[in-house]
Amino acid sequence: MKRLMLLGSVLVLALSMVVPAMAAGGPRVRAVHASPDAPTVDVWVDGAKAFTNAPFKGVTPYAELSQGMHNFQIVPAGATEPVVIEADLDLQNNTDYTILAVNTLSSIEPVVLVDNNGLPAEGKAHVRFVHASPDAPAVDIAVTGGPVLFGGVAFKGVGDYLPVDAGTYDLEARISGTETVALSLPGITLEEGTVYTVYAMGFAAGEPTLTAVISVDAQAQPTLLPATGGSSTLWLGLGLVALGVLTFGTGYRKLALRKIEK
Repeated sequence: MKRLMLLGSVLVLALSMVVPAMAAGGPRVRAVHASPDAPTVDVWVDGAKAFTNAPFKGVTPYAELSQGMHNFQIVPAGATEPVVIEADLDLQNNTDYTILAVNTLSSIEPVVLVDNNGLPAEGKAHVRFVHASPDAPAVDIAVTGGPVLFGGVAFKGVGDYLPVDAGTYDLEARISGTETVALSLPGITLEEGTVYTVYAMGFAAGEPTLTAVISVDAQAQPTLLPATGGSSTLWLGLGLVALGVLTFGTGYRKLALRKIEK
C-alpha cells in the first residue's frame, strides 16, 4: 500500500459568516472514511488509538486534543501497519478539524478541513458540500428544475458553508455545465439551528456506487444523536443519511432556495 505523508498542511475554508467556532478551549478533531475501496480502519493519534473500526462512509465524533503538533496515522483495523496515511498537523485552540481519507486505496490521501460549527441564526441551517468521489466528474448542484447553487465542483473540492432557511428541498446533481441530471435528490430536510456537511462518496462507475452521506456537525438543541466530542470509539452512525450523490460548491453565495410547500 502506498504510504503518503502530509506535513502540516491544512486546507482552510474562507468562511463568509462571522460566527465563532463551536470548539471551546482545545482543538477538536474528527475523521471521515471516504476511500471507497479501502478496508475498515483505525485512526492513531500520537501513537495511541483514537478511533477504531471506521468503515467506509464512517464519520467519527470530535475528540479534543491539546494545541500544537500532533501525528495522525490511519491503518487497517486491528493492525499497526501498513500506515496508509500519515499526517502531522499543527492544531490551534478553539478550532474544529476534519481529516478526510479520500481517493482509491492505491492513491489514498488526506484532505484536512477547518470546520465552522458556529450555530446558525434563528430559522436557518448551515450546509457545506465535499466532493470525495475519485472517478466522478465535476458537477453542479441545483434546485430541481431551477438555478445552479454550486457550479463546477471537482474531486476533493470543498464548498463554503451556506446559510439556508430551515425546511425541505428538492435538489439535483447535474453534470457540470449541462442540463443532464446525474441524480435527483428529493426531500432533503435541513433543520433549524443545525450545521451539516454532505459528502459525495463511492464510484461513478463501479462498486460501491455513488452516494451522499450527511453528517450532523453541530446542533442547537439536544437530540438522540451521539454528541460530538463523545467517546472516541462511538461512530456517528445515526447521524449518517444516504441521500444520493451530492458535492460541494466553490465560493459562498446567499441564495434563495425554492422551499417545498407543505
